[in-house]
Amino acid sequence: MRPQIIDRSRDQEFMRLALDLAAQGAALGEVPVGAVLVQHGQVLGQGFNRPILDSDPSAHAEMVAIRAAAAAASNYRLPGSTLYVTLEPCSMCAGLIVHARVARVVFGALEPKAGIVQSQGQFFGQGFLNHRVMVEGGVLAEACGAILSEFFKARRAKR
Repeated sequence: MRPQIIDRSRDQEFMRLALDLAAQGAALGEVPVGAVLVQHGQVLGQGFNRPILDSDPSAHAEMVAIRAAAAAASNYRLPGSTLYVTLEPCSMCAGLIVHARVARVVFGALEPKAGIVQSQGQFFGQGFLNHRVMVEGGVLAEACGAILSEFFKARRAKR
């Protein structure tokens, strides 16, 4: 298998798209997390959190984006792809990322309570996994954290 060539020049561009998606979710009352899956430089899938809208606890932004990408590719494997997500993935999403064979995850803000990529563990570094995922955190972290902070501040103010 040949080594993955990483082009970091477009990371902020795709993270801005994920932030736009997060804002769409926030406007609908969902926790503002957005995700974009890119393969060969093209957006293949995108989504935002929608568990409330879909009455589906698995409808995290990463799940929505990966499902859309797999459908677009007509393949449940997405080799060579990069997933951009505004918030550090949880354990459910990390498992999906491995099963889909996503090559790289780029996330914005840390998730201190449930983030399993860095905050609460390094899931992708576990020896039992049959797929390795490259990770880069902190891309547009301030903007990614701010949209979440503003959302929850507004939610608390409504109470």
